[in-house]
Amino acid sequence: MIIRRRLTVGVGILLATLTAGLGSALPAAADETPTQASPKVELVLDVSGSMRTRDIDGQSRMTAAKQAFNEVLDAVPEQVELGIRTLGADYPGNDRKVGCKDTKQLYPVGPLDRTEAKTAVATLAPTGWTPIGPALLGAADDLKGGDSTRRIVLISDGEDTCGPLDPCEVARDIAARGIHLVIDTLGLVPNAKIREQLTCIAEATGGTYTAVQHTDQLSGRVKQLVDRAAEPVVTPVATEGADRCSTAPQLKAGLYTDRERFGEHRWYRVDVEPGQELRASVSVSADRAVNNDYGVLLRAVTVHGREIVRGSESGTGRTDAISSGLRYPKPEQDDTEDGDKPAAETVCLQVSNSFSAPASVKTTPGMPVELTVDLVDAPDDAADVAAFGLGHGWWLLGVLVLTGLVAGLLTGWISRWRIAVWRTN
Repeated sequence: MIIRRRLTVGVGILLATLTAGLGSALPAAADETPTQASPKVELVLDVSGSMRTRDIDGQSRMTAAKQAFNEVLDAVPEQVELGIRTLGADYPGNDRKVGCKDTKQLYPVGPLDRTEAKTAVATLAPTGWTPIGPALLGAADDLKGGDSTRRIVLISDGEDTCGPLDPCEVARDIAARGIHLVIDTLGLVPNAKIREQLTCIAEATGGTYTAVQHTDQLSGRVKQLVDRAAEPVVTPVATEGADRCSTAPQLKAGLYTDRERFGEHRWYRVDVEPGQELRASVSVSADRAVNNDYGVLLRAVTVHGREIVRGSESGTGRTDAISSGLRYPKPEQDDTEDGDKPAAETVCLQVSNSFSAPASVKTTPGMPVELTVDLVDAPDDAADVAAFGLGHGWWLLGVLVLTGLVAGLLTGWISRWRIAVWRTN
């Protein structure tokens, strides 16, 4: 009896030990899930000689930039890896070749040591040229590698002085690499030519341009852009449309980017299950000078070429991006006699544009295209106009026709009444 009791106790201790070991091992295995890569931001600061100008809140542009940088560095989220690059900070001479290479990384992209970064910024003094193009290329190299979101924030008070390397073309080349790097620009001088260049740089990569004339505006906008990098976003997937549906890439729900030349047609394919509704939208950005009067067309077509639904939009040069969308609900279907589920329908999406440009404008790379594909539950209400395969706008056309008919009848009745009254009198 004693031996049996000791054996039972021993087995119990062994089981308890194994259970504790397994319990401690399981959380360790669960903790091995991959962590999301830290977003990367590089601030690119113009330190050219013009930054000595005293026109921002009674102080020099350089002083205002330093003050804004200190406030920004204090507010950088912990998960953001931040770096600083300068342009025109070191060479004060007149040799253009040397001045146009004057860009360097002041603080490496990585976990932020706020004191060290502030100390580095404090040493800056307005010095030389404005090589924006080389600085953007350097910043793109500083941020390369990994799958995290990447953003360049360029702060400048002047136009690039290092042509023929056009910074707008540099931004387009960076966008054409498909690395999903966004460039935001901030201009310290309300000059039309500077604004045009900085706007072109930003729009080439899907970024924004902001004009700032006060220190608090500068620090507030840079903080906002750094915070935006830290926010979880949907990473666009680079794809390449085909010239026909049969060879088009197969897309699922998600956000996609592509490039499209002037007047080109690009095709993509999406499988739509019975009971699903396809919702697609497309935006084409005019990242270069284009002629007025343009449009974008998005069509859903069967594999046999029959148009299902379309969406279109036109513009007259007032906006830098034009968008359109469509919806196509596929009704539920009963299972086959063999009990198999009905097959999905392949829908061909055609993206077309009617952009044109002066002969001096380059047509390559193509303009940025952003295509959103979503598959949701189809509506139960068959009265939804999209359920009949009609594009958006048909209901408005019907209302206008009915309104015109009623207005015509009323106008005719009033005219006849006035004539009758006139004859009586």
